[in-house]
Amino acid sequence: MVELLSEALARGGPAMAVLAALSVATLALIFWKLWRFLWLGVWGGSDMGPALAAWTARDWDGAEALLRGSRGIRARVARVAMAIRRERGLTDAEAREEVTRLALAELREARAGLRALELVAAIAPLIGLFGTVLGMIEAFRVLEAAGPGADPALLAGGIWQALLTTAAGIGVAVPALAASVGFEAVTDRVQAEMEDTATRIFTRGPAQGQG
Repeated sequence: MVELLSEALARGGPAMAVLAALSVATLALIFWKLWRFLWLGVWGGSDMGPALAAWTARDWDGAEALLRGSRGIRARVARVAMAIRRERGLTDAEAREEVTRLALAELREARAGLRALELVAAIAPLIGLFGTVLGMIEAFRVLEAAGPGADPALLAGGIWQALLTTAAGIGVAVPALAASVGFEAVTDRVQAEMEDTATRIFTRGPAQGQG
């Protein structure tokens, strides 16, 4: 397997080298995003039911206490929303704006790196196609130099070598696109849940400034 990859890299030319570097970067970025999601608590603390139920029942302190031990991204926003909702000196509009600012900051952290995956998914097939075009040019040049009695095997060999980069480009783009779409779906769900939580906190909580 290692020998096959080494041969493909050698025959694929500069485009294959670029695609090999992109594949390593993509794999590293995917693992980094998984670790980042775990660190941010994207997959944790999604059950906000008990805290919101306590909040709706006017148990303000109890609701905040239920969220205190959670490090999930939703719980962090909910804790701040509850604290701001009870803070004196802020209008309802100001409180909502502050919670929105915090939620957007959290979402920016969660979406970091997604643009890079989208870029890889977009350019990898183009790099592969570029390598194929260069390979085809070289194959036809060799065939022309061989003259009228050229062996068709020369052309066939050059073509399959040229097509290696197209296959490699698709092979890099597919996992990058799949990871990008998957991570984006997770962040979209988190955003929807945070918006729902903030709305319930502001519509069912105490009057602004009431402790």
